[in-house]
Amino acid sequence: MATTSGWSRCRAVSVYFKVFLCFLVSTSVSSKQKDSFTEELLIKPLSRGYIYSHFQFTTKWNASLHDPTTFHHFHLFPKALGEVLSRYNVQELHLSQTQGLWRHKQWGYPVHDAPPGAELWVWFRPSVKDVDKAWTELVNAVSGLFCSSLNFLDSRSTIAPRWSFRPAGLAPQGYSVSSHFVRYGTLPREIVCTENLTPWKKLLPCDSKAGLSTLFNAFHFHDANYHSLGLHVRPISPSNVPPYGLFLTTTFFFHHCLQMFCFSCCSDWSLRSLFGNHLASACPIASKTSIMVETTDNEASPAYRLTPTPTWTHTVTRGTGQHTYSVYNVRSFTEVGRGLNIAGTYNDPSKVKELDPPPIHAHRYITGYGLEDGGVSCLITNTLDRNQTVIYMDVLPWFTRVFFNSLTVQNNGLDVPFKVHFTPAKDRVRPYHLELSFNLWPHSVTRVSFSFTRAFLKWTEYPPDANHGFYIGSAVISSMLPTSRQYSAPPLYFSKLDTILNDNSSSYLVRVHSESLVVSLPTPDFSMPYNVICLACTVVAIAFGSIHNLTTRRFVKLDPSQRKGLLSKVKGFFKRSKKEDEVADDSNKTAAAEDAACQEKEEDIADPTEETS
Repeated sequence: MATTSGWSRCRAVSVYFKVFLCFLVSTSVSSKQKDSFTEELLIKPLSRGYIYSHFQFTTKWNASLHDPTTFHHFHLFPKALGEVLSRYNVQELHLSQTQGLWRHKQWGYPVHDAPPGAELWVWFRPSVKDVDKAWTELVNAVSGLFCSSLNFLDSRSTIAPRWSFRPAGLAPQGYSVSSHFVRYGTLPREIVCTENLTPWKKLLPCDSKAGLSTLFNAFHFHDANYHSLGLHVRPISPSNVPPYGLFLTTTFFFHHCLQMFCFSCCSDWSLRSLFGNHLASACPIASKTSIMVETTDNEASPAYRLTPTPTWTHTVTRGTGQHTYSVYNVRSFTEVGRGLNIAGTYNDPSKVKELDPPPIHAHRYITGYGLEDGGVSCLITNTLDRNQTVIYMDVLPWFTRVFFNSLTVQNNGLDVPFKVHFTPAKDRVRPYHLELSFNLWPHSVTRVSFSFTRAFLKWTEYPPDANHGFYIGSAVISSMLPTSRQYSAPPLYFSKLDTILNDNSSSYLVRVHSESLVVSLPTPDFSMPYNVICLACTVVAIAFGSIHNLTTRRFVKLDPSQRKGLLSKVKGFFKRSKKEDEVADDSNKTAAAEDAACQEKEEDIADPTEETS
């Protein structure tokens, strides 16, 4: 017994020592990595009853991308994503999956602008030798990670932007001058559904068990007028010197219309009406959990009041405009065991308050008619009182054969000078790539237009719903604005939303995505094979029936003079049936007589035997 108890004590000591050792290792790794996690929610009431909600979850990891041991240990940064970044030598990665169209003229600028469908642009490290191969492998890995169709981003829908989509994070000197290491692709027809939301939530340290992610409701998510999922990874450095860091920003934002007729009234809103639930807790791992409500348009003439009272209210001057934010510290509300349900109650719901138009907004559409020639026009509006330089980027599929000599940039009928980068397409190899740089004149509308002709496709290249048309991705307009009017994003080199409260920037990067287009191509009649099959089967059936009758029918010679009428045929039918009955009776009688004769013979044979015995 003593030996057994001693052995048990040794095993207990060994277990405790292992636990203590694991604790020391994890503590040393955590202290070495010093990563942090914050969760934020920005709510902005818009005109006509729309509410803009932007969830942002930011993970800051103080580690270097160039250190080979960085991705050996993970704490708060998701391991699945880290292994993909390490395997394919990714410097920056920006992914968005969007359903709906953001209307800049009515709603202003979101924190992260995204086009309808899926958009992915990546900067690779300078050590990558074959960028095209790395891009192909990366889109397949990201497609599996987020349950999307990004694997269809092949060379026919991928470009290397020349001036647009410069690095958003820290980059080596001279790295962004060349577009060799950047790739950009879109899938305008990609649909966002629940299977995309589930893997996205798994990237969060608290999943959807605690914190702001508990407000995610798939039903409310898909009922929104506009919803988008975003993922942004970029390296950062506070003062451009070591230690370096890695920022992972996962975003989730959507628009709700609180009434069926949003254009006629402003409706009260709350967290419960927007998301179907109140906020019960903060993520215990998060260093900060906050909700910001922008009340800039509510300061001059208060149209609604917030309940409960915010933790503090902050007014910041961004450029030439002032912005007011009501900030709620979620942890202070939920620590006492009560839930947080922020609500906005309007004083007069019948009054509709319109927002001022943003400095730059665009509208893009298809021109021409028929199935041969067509064109694309984009109207870019500048509401500022000064010239504004913009970069216009457009990507068109190879089957819309663009005429470069038809490219024009005009303002009120006058030609606008521009700088152009144009890459022609190759059939079934690469798309058309067009980038323009020009000035927008003050308080005017500039039109960018060009024409194209439609190509003929092979019958195997048409989708199942060929008559629906083919999608063309959104055009992208980039500019540095001198004002923060209708601007909601944090400063250029920051990710957290609370940095807006201390922003003293003088220029603001804006990226506007236009509408995606649907173009119809000459489409063959895919019902013709069905018609041919039906006709061929009918002909075969008729021919087979005729030949079968001719080969199996027995011909009998008839006297034409003995033709009978209908009445005689009916009488003959009954007579024939009567004769058949008589014949049947005779045959029955004959059979009975034969049976009786057989019985008599048997009796005669049996009688001599009895006499002998």
